[in-house]
Amino acid sequence: MNDSSNITPYKDSGLGKKEQVTQMFDTISGEYDGLNRVISLGIDKSWRRKVVKTILEWNPEDLLDIATGTGDLAILFAEKSNIKEITGLDLSDGMLEVGRKKIAQKNLSDRIKMIQGDSENLPFENHSFDAITVAFGIRNFENLEKGLTEILRVLRPGGILVILETSVPEKFPFKQGYQFYGSAILPIIGKLFSKDKSAYGYLSQSAAAFPHGERLNNILRKIGFIDVEAAPQTLGVATIYSCFKE
Repeated sequence: MNDSSNITPYKDSGLGKKEQVTQMFDTISGEYDGLNRVISLGIDKSWRRKVVKTILEWNPEDLLDIATGTGDLAILFAEKSNIKEITGLDLSDGMLEVGRKKIAQKNLSDRIKMIQGDSENLPFENHSFDAITVAFGIRNFENLEKGLTEILRVLRPGGILVILETSVPEKFPFKQGYQFYGSAILPIIGKLFSKDKSAYGYLSQSAAAFPHGERLNNILRKIGFIDVEAAPQTLGVATIYSCFKE
Protein backbone atom coordinates (compact mmCIF):
# COMPACT_ATOMS: atom_id res chain seq x y z
CA MET A 1 0.00 0.00 0.00
CA ASN A 2 1.24 3.48 -0.82
CA ASP A 3 2.43 5.85 1.86
CA SER A 4 -0.17 8.63 1.80
CA SER A 5 2.52 11.24 2.54
CA ASN A 6 3.99 10.54 -0.91
CA ILE A 7 0.68 11.13 -2.72
CA THR A 8 0.35 14.72 -3.90
CA PRO A 9 -2.19 16.61 -6.06
CA TYR A 10 0.22 17.66 -8.81
CA LYS A 11 2.69 15.07 -10.07
CA ASP A 12 5.14 17.43 -11.80
CA SER A 13 5.09 20.23 -9.25
CA GLY A 14 8.33 21.22 -7.55
CA LEU A 15 6.40 22.07 -4.38
CA GLY A 16 6.10 19.91 -1.27
CA LYS A 17 2.86 18.19 -0.34
CA LYS A 18 1.82 20.93 2.09
CA GLU A 19 2.20 23.68 -0.52
CA GLN A 20 0.47 21.58 -3.19
CA VAL A 21 -2.50 20.83 -0.94
CA THR A 22 -2.83 24.52 -0.06
CA GLN A 23 -2.75 25.46 -3.75
CA MET A 24 -5.32 22.78 -4.59
CA PHE A 25 -7.81 23.88 -1.94
CA ASP A 26 -7.33 27.55 -2.81
CA THR A 27 -8.23 26.63 -6.40
CA ILE A 28 -11.34 24.54 -5.63
CA SER A 29 -12.57 26.49 -2.59
CA GLY A 30 -15.54 28.06 -4.40
CA GLU A 31 -16.88 24.74 -5.65
CA TYR A 32 -15.82 22.51 -2.76
CA ASP A 33 -19.01 22.48 -0.68
CA GLY A 34 -21.38 21.67 -3.53
CA LEU A 35 -19.15 19.06 -5.09
CA ASN A 36 -18.48 17.47 -1.71
CA ARG A 37 -22.23 16.94 -1.20
CA VAL A 38 -22.46 15.25 -4.61
CA ILE A 39 -19.45 13.01 -4.03
CA SER A 40 -20.54 11.86 -0.57
CA LEU A 41 -24.22 11.67 -1.55
CA GLY A 42 -24.86 13.99 1.39
CA ILE A 43 -23.97 11.32 3.96
CA ASP A 44 -21.06 13.40 5.29
CA LYS A 45 -23.59 15.59 7.13
CA SER A 46 -24.69 12.69 9.34
CA TRP A 47 -21.06 11.79 10.07
CA ARG A 48 -20.36 15.34 11.23
CA ARG A 49 -23.40 15.25 13.51
CA LYS A 50 -21.97 12.13 15.16
CA VAL A 51 -18.66 13.92 15.70
CA VAL A 52 -20.51 16.78 17.42
CA LYS A 53 -22.45 14.34 19.62
CA THR A 54 -19.25 12.53 20.63
CA ILE A 55 -17.50 15.78 21.59
CA LEU A 56 -20.45 17.27 23.49
CA GLU A 57 -20.62 14.30 25.84
CA TRP A 58 -17.48 15.77 27.44
CA ASN A 59 -18.77 19.36 27.82
CA PRO A 60 -15.75 21.24 26.46
CA GLU A 61 -15.50 25.00 26.97
CA ASP A 62 -13.32 25.56 23.91
CA LEU A 63 -12.67 23.67 20.69
CA LEU A 64 -10.16 23.71 17.84
CA ASP A 65 -11.25 22.41 14.44
CA ILE A 66 -8.12 21.64 12.41
CA ALA A 67 -8.30 21.57 8.60
CA THR A 68 -11.61 23.37 9.07
CA GLY A 69 -11.91 24.11 5.33
CA THR A 70 -15.07 26.12 4.74
CA GLY A 71 -16.11 25.68 8.37
CA ASP A 72 -18.92 23.11 8.15
CA LEU A 73 -17.99 21.36 11.39
CA ALA A 74 -17.20 24.56 13.28
CA ILE A 75 -20.59 25.97 12.23
CA LEU A 76 -22.35 22.81 13.38
CA PHE A 77 -20.71 23.09 16.81
CA ALA A 78 -21.80 26.73 17.07
CA GLU A 79 -25.38 25.82 16.15
CA LYS A 80 -25.67 22.72 18.34
CA SER A 81 -23.71 23.61 21.48
CA ASN A 82 -22.84 26.27 24.03
CA ILE A 83 -19.09 25.92 23.54
CA LYS A 84 -17.67 29.34 24.41
CA GLU A 85 -14.76 29.52 21.97
CA ILE A 86 -14.61 27.75 18.60
CA THR A 87 -11.48 28.16 16.48
CA GLY A 88 -11.20 26.91 12.92
CA LEU A 89 -7.70 26.54 11.46
CA ASP A 90 -6.71 25.81 7.87
CA LEU A 91 -3.75 26.26 5.51
CA SER A 92 -5.93 27.44 2.62
CA ASP A 93 -6.97 31.08 2.79
CA GLY A 94 -9.35 30.43 -0.12
CA MET A 95 -11.28 27.87 1.92
CA LEU A 96 -11.24 30.11 4.99
CA GLU A 97 -12.68 33.02 3.00
CA VAL A 98 -15.61 30.86 1.88
CA GLY A 99 -16.05 29.76 5.49
CA ARG A 100 -16.00 33.30 6.86
CA LYS A 101 -18.78 34.30 4.47
CA LYS A 102 -20.91 31.30 5.54
CA ILE A 103 -20.29 32.13 9.19
CA ALA A 104 -21.24 35.79 8.68
CA GLN A 105 -24.43 34.82 6.85
CA LYS A 106 -25.42 32.70 9.85
CA ASN A 107 -24.54 35.51 12.29
CA LEU A 108 -21.96 33.31 14.00
CA SER A 109 -18.89 35.53 13.59
CA ASP A 110 -18.83 36.21 17.34
CA ARG A 111 -18.77 32.45 18.08
CA ILE A 112 -16.25 31.19 15.53
CA LYS A 113 -12.73 32.49 14.87
CA MET A 114 -11.17 31.37 11.56
CA ILE A 115 -7.38 31.57 11.28
CA GLN A 116 -4.81 30.51 8.72
CA GLY A 117 -2.23 28.14 10.15
CA ASP A 118 -0.22 24.96 9.80
CA SER A 119 -1.51 21.82 11.52
CA GLU A 120 2.08 20.62 11.92
CA ASN A 121 3.18 23.84 13.63
CA LEU A 122 0.12 24.98 15.56
CA PRO A 123 0.18 28.65 16.66
CA PHE A 124 -1.08 27.91 20.18
CA GLU A 125 0.38 27.43 23.64
CA ASN A 126 0.60 24.02 25.28
CA HIS A 127 -2.68 22.80 26.82
CA SER A 128 -4.88 25.36 25.01
CA PHE A 129 -8.04 23.36 24.14
CA ASP A 130 -10.48 20.98 25.80
CA ALA A 131 -11.41 19.39 22.48
CA ILE A 132 -9.91 19.12 18.98
CA THR A 133 -11.51 17.81 15.79
CA VAL A 134 -10.17 17.02 12.32
CA ALA A 135 -12.73 16.16 9.61
CA PHE A 136 -11.43 14.92 6.24
CA GLY A 137 -8.14 16.71 6.71
CA ILE A 138 -5.72 14.45 8.49
CA ARG A 139 -4.77 12.55 5.35
CA ASN A 140 -3.54 15.85 3.89
CA PHE A 141 -0.90 16.24 6.61
CA GLU A 142 2.58 16.19 5.11
CA ASN A 143 3.92 14.53 8.25
CA LEU A 144 1.12 12.67 10.04
CA GLU A 145 3.02 11.92 13.24
CA LYS A 146 4.26 15.50 13.56
CA GLY A 147 0.73 16.81 13.14
CA LEU A 148 -0.64 14.41 15.75
CA THR A 149 2.18 15.32 18.14
CA GLU A 150 1.23 18.99 17.77
CA ILE A 151 -2.42 18.14 18.48
CA LEU A 152 -1.39 16.29 21.65
CA ARG A 153 0.71 19.28 22.70
CA VAL A 154 -2.11 21.86 22.49
CA LEU A 155 -4.77 19.55 23.97
CA ARG A 156 -5.36 19.90 27.71
CA PRO A 157 -4.86 16.85 29.96
CA GLY A 158 -8.11 14.88 29.84
CA GLY A 159 -9.04 16.56 26.55
CA ILE A 160 -10.57 14.70 23.61
CA LEU A 161 -9.51 14.40 19.98
CA VAL A 162 -12.06 13.21 17.41
CA ILE A 163 -11.01 12.49 13.82
CA LEU A 164 -13.45 11.89 10.95
CA GLU A 165 -11.72 10.46 7.91
CA THR A 166 -12.48 8.35 4.88
CA SER A 167 -11.55 4.68 5.07
CA VAL A 168 -11.76 1.62 2.86
CA PRO A 169 -14.50 -0.99 3.46
CA GLU A 170 -13.08 -4.43 4.26
CA LYS A 171 -15.94 -6.71 3.20
CA PHE A 172 -16.98 -7.93 -0.24
CA PRO A 173 -18.65 -6.46 -2.28
CA PHE A 174 -18.43 -3.08 -0.55
CA LYS A 175 -14.62 -2.96 -0.81
CA GLN A 176 -14.74 -3.58 -4.57
CA GLY A 177 -17.57 -1.09 -5.05
CA TYR A 178 -15.69 1.57 -3.09
CA GLN A 179 -12.52 1.01 -5.11
CA PHE A 180 -14.44 1.31 -8.39
CA TYR A 181 -16.19 4.50 -7.25
CA GLY A 182 -12.91 6.02 -6.08
CA SER A 183 -10.80 5.12 -9.10
CA ALA A 184 -13.37 5.45 -11.92
CA ILE A 185 -16.34 7.60 -10.88
CA LEU A 186 -14.85 10.20 -8.55
CA PRO A 187 -12.21 11.50 -11.01
CA ILE A 188 -14.89 11.79 -13.71
CA ILE A 189 -17.12 13.85 -11.40
CA GLY A 190 -14.12 16.03 -10.59
CA LYS A 191 -13.26 16.57 -14.25
CA LEU A 192 -16.85 17.43 -15.15
CA PHE A 193 -17.49 19.88 -12.35
CA SER A 194 -14.12 21.13 -11.14
CA LYS A 195 -11.70 23.62 -12.65
CA ASP A 196 -8.87 21.63 -11.08
CA LYS A 197 -8.68 18.31 -12.93
CA SER A 198 -6.12 16.81 -10.56
CA ALA A 199 -7.83 17.59 -7.26
CA TYR A 200 -10.43 14.85 -7.07
CA GLY A 201 -8.07 12.18 -8.33
CA TYR A 202 -5.75 13.15 -5.49
CA LEU A 203 -8.57 13.08 -2.93
CA SER A 204 -9.46 9.54 -4.01
CA GLN A 205 -5.87 8.27 -4.05
CA SER A 206 -4.99 9.83 -0.69
CA ALA A 207 -8.09 8.30 0.90
CA ALA A 208 -7.21 4.81 -0.38
CA ALA A 209 -3.60 5.03 0.83
CA PHE A 210 -4.28 6.56 4.25
CA PRO A 211 -3.70 4.23 7.25
CA HIS A 212 -7.20 3.63 8.56
CA GLY A 213 -8.75 1.51 11.29
CA GLU A 214 -6.34 -0.25 13.62
CA ARG A 215 -3.31 1.13 11.75
CA LEU A 216 -4.29 4.69 12.64
CA ASN A 217 -5.29 3.58 16.15
CA ASN A 218 -1.75 2.29 16.66
CA ILE A 219 -0.20 5.53 15.37
CA LEU A 220 -2.37 7.52 17.81
CA ARG A 221 -1.24 5.25 20.68
CA LYS A 222 2.39 5.62 19.62
CA ILE A 223 2.08 9.43 19.78
CA GLY A 224 0.72 9.15 23.32
CA PHE A 225 -3.07 9.25 23.07
CA ILE A 226 -5.07 6.91 25.31
CA ASP A 227 -8.46 5.18 25.14
CA VAL A 228 -8.25 5.09 21.35
CA GLU A 229 -11.37 3.84 19.57
CA ALA A 230 -12.42 3.60 15.92
CA ALA A 231 -16.07 3.51 14.83
CA PRO A 232 -16.59 2.66 11.13
CA GLN A 233 -19.45 4.54 9.43
CA THR A 234 -21.69 3.59 6.47
CA LEU A 235 -20.23 0.15 5.64
CA GLY A 236 -16.73 1.40 6.42
CA VAL A 237 -16.39 4.23 3.87
CA ALA A 238 -15.56 6.58 6.75
CA THR A 239 -14.38 6.14 10.33
CA ILE A 240 -14.75 8.24 13.46
CA TYR A 241 -11.75 7.96 15.78
CA SER A 242 -11.83 9.20 19.36
CA CYS A 243 -8.99 9.37 21.90
CA PHE A 244 -7.79 11.38 24.87
CA LYS A 245 -4.76 13.08 26.36
CA GLU A 246 -3.74 11.52 29.63
